[in-house]
Amino acid sequence: MSEREYLFTSESVTEGHPDKICDQISDAILDAIFAREIEIGPDERGTVDDARVACETFITTGLVVVGGEIRTRAYVDVQKIVREVITEIGYDRAKFGFDAHTCGVMSTIHEQSADIAMGVDESFEVQHGKGVDPIDLVGAGDQGMMFGYACNETEALMPMPIYLAHRLAERLTAVRKADVLGYLRPDGKTQVTVKYVDGKPVSVEKILISTQHAEGVDIEVQLRPDLIEHVIKPVFELEGLSYANAEIYVNPTGRFVIGGPMGDTGLTGRKIIVDTYGGMGRHGGGAFSGKDCTKVDRSAAYAARWVAKNVVAAGLADRCEIELAYAIGVAHPLSVLVETFGTEKVPVGQIEKAVGEVFDLRPGAIIRDLELRRSIYRKTAAYGHFGRADRDFTWERTDRADALADAAGLNE
Repeated sequence: MSEREYLFTSESVTEGHPDKICDQISDAILDAIFAREIEIGPDERGTVDDARVACETFITTGLVVVGGEIRTRAYVDVQKIVREVITEIGYDRAKFGFDAHTCGVMSTIHEQSADIAMGVDESFEVQHGKGVDPIDLVGAGDQGMMFGYACNETEALMPMPIYLAHRLAERLTAVRKADVLGYLRPDGKTQVTVKYVDGKPVSVEKILISTQHAEGVDIEVQLRPDLIEHVIKPVFELEGLSYANAEIYVNPTGRFVIGGPMGDTGLTGRKIIVDTYGGMGRHGGGAFSGKDCTKVDRSAAYAARWVAKNVVAAGLADRCEIELAYAIGVAHPLSVLVETFGTEKVPVGQIEKAVGEVFDLRPGAIIRDLELRRSIYRKTAAYGHFGRADRDFTWERTDRADALADAAGLNE
């Protein structure tokens, strides 16, 4: 059989990218609401379970606008949160093109629609006398389809191109914040191209880093060698990979002084492929940041990753994609699809049946099992929601791999 060779490319961005600033602000507001709701505790007005957040952020030169629909017992200081997030990212002086201390901040938040709330607070099943347990109470916050993906290309069970792009973006930010390369500025992007042979990664072919920098930095004399030494080399050494034969591109335009919100307008939810699998594996279209866990755009996408990762970790397939679909106000998913791309070790029907036995994919069960009513979201909003070794990323657990393997008959 002839070998098929191809290249696959994925990108990441740093936390100082305008769209990512917005994602982090939206999730920081969500975190603050959850933290305060938990602090208040149950009272006659409700509990943390009743909080609903859909928070959107817009940023441009000198201005941040926060809007959305929120239902909460908590008061959070939106202006303070916005300024803190932007300061922590590193835009804290005018010479960087944006100053957290002097920028304008507008809040246009209002309450969630009662028409939406009634189907989430009391699901279709409960309203029609078909609820069988308390988990049936929570209806999906919207209709739509969500995808999760996993593969055995990396230890994190993530596709190699997006995994490496994220690690480079993280490292780029780390050397800036540690003042190793003091002339770097917060905005930046990375991109990695991997060569595949018969569906398996064999080499890294191209690496691209574009980073905002101070005036007067020479790209070829200073920036390029510094990024190779302090960003690319440490990442690839840690991962045990070679970049010796890779083409390396650094700031191909030749200059990147104007960046961040001064260079581009930012919006929440515009980096959905960066947030997920870098284009490998499908996407349902819904963004994550600023949304509480009743929004299945977020919680079901996390659950789909959890299922897919456990399928691969169980040895049931080398690659797995899960599609979940929901109707607004309905607790049970409308469909669950398992796709293994011909890499399955047992019939796909057995894997699908095992998934149904091992995982409860109703929104209430997802929220319970993944412990999603916590202040954990801001850190998801840069460098990817998946493939990271953080104990708060509960959807990265492979805690049901053994049960899946047994249910699918792998060990018989």
